Amino acid sequence: MHNAPHDTNGQSANGAHGSGDWFHHFAVKSANAVGRPWAFLLAVLIIVLWAVSGPIFHFTDTWQLVINTGTTIVTFLMVFLIQNTQNRDAKAIHLKLDELLRAVKGARTRLVNLEEMSDREMAELHEEFERVKVRAEARSHAAHGRAERADHKAENAEQAARSAHGKAEEASEAAREAKEVAERARDARG
Repeated sequence: MHNAPHDTNGQSANGAHGSGDWFHHFAVKSANAVGRPWAFLLAVLIIVLWAVSGPIFHFTDTWQLVINTGTTIVTFLMVFLIQNTQNRDAKAIHLKLDELLRAVKGARTRLVNLEEMSDREMAELHEEFERVKVRAEARSHAAHGRAERADHKAENAEQAARSAHGKAEEASEAAREAKEVAERARDARG
C-alpha cells in the first residue's frame, strides 16, 4: 500500500489525517469542552456533592483522598491537552506573523525566525528596540516641547491681537469724539 507524504501538520498531501492528528483533534475538542461554562458548573457540582457527602462518610481520610486523587488525575491530563492546543496556537500565530513580516516592504525578515535566536541574540535585539523606543520618546518629547512653545507663541499673538484690537477701538472712539468736537466747533463758528 502507498503512503502519502505528510506536511508539517501531520496531514497527508491528499488531505488524509496523519497518525498524530487524532491527538490534536481530541486535545482541541477536550480543551474547548472544558473551557465552557457548563464544564465549570459540573466541576462546582462535583465539589458540592463531595462536600455534602462528608458527613455521610464521617470526613474520613478516604473521603478526602477521593477528591485529591480525582483532581490530581484531571489536572495532570489537562496539562497535556492544554499544552498541545497552546503549542499549536503559538505556532499558528508565529506563521501568521512571519507571513506579515514577509509581506511588508522594508520589514526586517530576519525577525521571522526570532524564536530560533539564542538568548544573547534576543537580548541584543531587545536592547536595539529599547534604543529605538528611547529615540522615539525623545522625538516625541521634542515635538511636544515645540508644540507647547508654538501654543505659547499663539497665545501671546492672540493676546497681542486682543490688545491691538482694544487700542484700535480706543483710537476709533477718540477719532469719533474728535470729529464730534470739530463738528460742534464748526457749528459754533457758523
